[in-house]
Amino acid sequence: MPFQPGQSGNPEGARIHKQKRFFNALDRAIEQDDAKKLRTAADKLLDEAAKGEPWAIQMLADRLDGKPAQQLQLSGDENEPLRIVHESK
Repeated sequence: MPFQPGQSGNPEGARIHKQKRFFNALDRAIEQDDAKKLRTAADKLLDEAAKGEPWAIQMLADRLDGKPAQQLQLSGDENEPLRIVHESK
């Protein structure tokens, strides 16, 4: 098939494979021990959230409700290129 400008020769490509690699390995590990370690980890997370640990509460909220959408507002002179400045803390 000849190359078509603007069209990837491998639209799903390695990007999909790389994204699922960790997920697939974790899924296999969970299946191998009948999800006992997963339940143990979930129990520990719930225990920490019940103690009032903010990071555990946040993690539970993110998993149950999803992370909130973030909004980005850009402004500037429409005749000038957008400048992105990264500041280190």
